[in-house]
Amino acid sequence: MLKHQTVGQVVREAAKAHPATEAYVYPEHGIRKTYKEFDQETDHLAKAFMGMGIEKGEHVAIWSDNKREWLQSQFATGKMGAVLVTVNTNYQENELKYLLQQSDATTLILGEEFKGTSYISIIQALCPELEHSEKGELVSDVLPHLKRVIVMSEKDYPGIFTWSEFEAFARGVSDDQLNSRMKALHFDDVINIQYTSGTTGFPKGVMLTHMNIVNNGQIIGDFMNLTHEDRLCIPVPFFHCFGCVLGTMAAVTHSTTMVIVEQFDPKKVLQAVQDEKCTGLHGVPTMFIAELNHPDYESFDTTTLRTGIMAGSPCPIEVMKKVIHDMGASEITICYGQTESSPVITQTRSDDAIEKRVATVGKPHPHVEVKIIDPVTMEEVPAGVPGELCARGYLIMKGYYRNEEATHAAIDIEGWLHTGDIAVMDEDGYIAITGRIKDMIIRGGENIYPREIEEFLYQHPSILDVQIVGVPDPKYGEELMAWVILKDGEMLDAEALREYCKGKISYHKIPRYIEFVDSYPMTASGKIQKYLLREMSLDKVEAEAK
Repeated sequence: MLKHQTVGQVVREAAKAHPATEAYVYPEHGIRKTYKEFDQETDHLAKAFMGMGIEKGEHVAIWSDNKREWLQSQFATGKMGAVLVTVNTNYQENELKYLLQQSDATTLILGEEFKGTSYISIIQALCPELEHSEKGELVSDVLPHLKRVIVMSEKDYPGIFTWSEFEAFARGVSDDQLNSRMKALHFDDVINIQYTSGTTGFPKGVMLTHMNIVNNGQIIGDFMNLTHEDRLCIPVPFFHCFGCVLGTMAAVTHSTTMVIVEQFDPKKVLQAVQDEKCTGLHGVPTMFIAELNHPDYESFDTTTLRTGIMAGSPCPIEVMKKVIHDMGASEITICYGQTESSPVITQTRSDDAIEKRVATVGKPHPHVEVKIIDPVTMEEVPAGVPGELCARGYLIMKGYYRNEEATHAAIDIEGWLHTGDIAVMDEDGYIAITGRIKDMIIRGGENIYPREIEEFLYQHPSILDVQIVGVPDPKYGEELMAWVILKDGEMLDAEALREYCKGKISYHKIPRYIEFVDSYPMTASGKIQKYLLREMSLDKVEAEAK
């Protein structure tokens, strides 16, 4: 059964069922709070938002790493009905300006800085009017909707509320007023706007409802067999669906303890798993790779791990096997989806055979319809034939904020979301993602899926990570280029790697170009930006041709 609940009701339910269970732990700061305390904290913050004059449906942007204030704000806005607009931690001035303008945000909550970037300096540059504004009464030429800026600290900046000044607004709002506001919310209201990573064009604001994210979180946690006795380590960023749906929402819907790492660091994650006896761990493949290859990995005890999620980009089979066998996360699951589907469409089950868990992204969730179509004819294809994956159900976004054209391009007249991903369904209903439609490489009339070649090359003992992209070629239309990261201390050259491929994969699948690098261009949520790799590949090939 789907839940017809708001985000706020989920917190209330968890606090009522398991008041003494720890809701969250911040090991780096020695902070731990029970679900009863978390419910009280989020009530207090919900009243503060109301006391500031923020109405139901008003847009509140939040910009920081995984701070406690972020977590509290997610569920406090869920109680009083403001729409939380999540901001990528890597954003710079122009990107922030675009998001705040496009989202019509009236309020911005921000940390002071992130990895050397001063968020305060950026907002001051965007809104010089802050210098002479009364707090809460900003009038900005560039951001006409923005009225209030709140910082997650007690340092005083002109025109910006400190956190305690913000919290003080709660005093003017009664319990009855908050309860009335909570009753006025509907499960089908938009409660969250997440901006797509913008790998092509400008980012689009995905409008998600209580219904979308509460149920997606519930089902994700069900598939992980989460209970109030589990402790889930969350090092993935909150601003992304991975953090705030697969992470916090999946946990709260099951009264599970959230063990939170503010910024990903492999050693801090391993320390948290050991010290807090975590039973679950989330991460994108690059995070698990970093943890498994940390020089001190062997000194940490991860035997309490049982479950978790590896998602965000295709999961290398060899890495998955190590997470199961070396880390001990025997029930770890793979999830697949996108922000527009809030986000999970398919997931492996904890009792699936390892072959299914390493070679597929599982089966569709309950209450979700999936079909695979020929992207040219739009006709459904039979099992075993690649095509575009489409999904329909409760999980599909309301649309892109103020962008009807893009909404209609993504969701057809029958309500199917067209994902743009190439997938194959087997006879048992398990789905394998073989790439993005735009990532498919056509060499001499042959369709080549980068994932297949990447999986093969992962088996080379010297290779830590590998990405395959296509580059233009006058003879074949496209050729393959491999970007390879080697394990520490390993040596390998292009010719030796090609020799390794001969006789094992088809000649046309052996990369013509091979580059060795130390890292890939990444989004803040840990996704590899293949479009940037394609641009880099083109530059390399053109430079060599001169």
